[in-house]
Amino acid sequence: MSVDDHGRTPTLVAVVGATATGKSALALDLAERLGGEIVGADASQLYRGMDIGTAKVPVDERRGLPHHQIDVLDIDEDASVAAYQRHCREDVGGIVARGRRPILVGGSGLYVRAAVDHLEIPPTDPAVRARLEAEAAELGTPTMLARLREVDPVAASRLEPNNTRRIVRALEVVELTGRPFSATMPRREYLRPTLTLGLALDRAVLDERIARRTAGMWADGLLDEVAALVGRGLSGTRTASRAVGYREALAELAGRMTRSEAIEATTTATRRLVRRQESWFRSDPRILWLDAAAPDLLDRALRAVAEHIADPV
Repeated sequence: MSVDDHGRTPTLVAVVGATATGKSALALDLAERLGGEIVGADASQLYRGMDIGTAKVPVDERRGLPHHQIDVLDIDEDASVAAYQRHCREDVGGIVARGRRPILVGGSGLYVRAAVDHLEIPPTDPAVRARLEAEAAELGTPTMLARLREVDPVAASRLEPNNTRRIVRALEVVELTGRPFSATMPRREYLRPTLTLGLALDRAVLDERIARRTAGMWADGLLDEVAALVGRGLSGTRTASRAVGYREALAELAGRMTRSEAIEATTTATRRLVRRQESWFRSDPRILWLDAAAPDLLDRALRAVAEHIADPV
């Protein structure tokens, strides 16, 4: 195992935050300065061909830096946190073994946790999941929550009462493992030395960035991208077809939305996604927040890395 100048395993640097805060640009700058390689933590960027709608950094703009966990799935495959965790950790281990520094970047909160934390991902069974989803549709979310409260009151108290998907998942885990779902909930404990940098931006500025980015995606050919992906199986997937922007572009292609409606719906959905991302990441006290609009952002990030290595937490 390679070590740094202080005799320790090289610190993993994670760059997280909401969509459109500039995470990819900072991660590239850090990788250049720190001798690093990029590891993605964005569920949608796992897919080959989902480029414009995910704001994926084009290959010719990656500055020759190796990128991992980007463009690793065909469009007709379903993304899996468990598979991502396994492959991501293999990539991080390889980067460290080469004497390089892993730079994790992304806004998918659970994927970030799967990469950096001690996180047990319980099994799943499509048949059990389908049965529970059917019961939820028939009986209603409150009934399913009451059922969960009987077998795992801790999980029931922690989950949002209207989040049917998570309630069904908790019941699935209890049924498959015989253990409370709460026993597998993540704890905030890093797997290896890690510094997590969060990028924050004024809400009004961020909303304006989202509006410009969304309009730009359509101008850059998102609809053509989605039409090509439909021919490769996009419409039949559970994950890729539901990604923000792709869902709305599919609706436009099907004639269910006009272009202006699709752009507006994507802008609104992205802003909702940003609120969820902010809520997720703000709840983690380990994250060091930086002003994404600061002109000396890279210098601030580099100082944080240097201070963390000198005095690791």
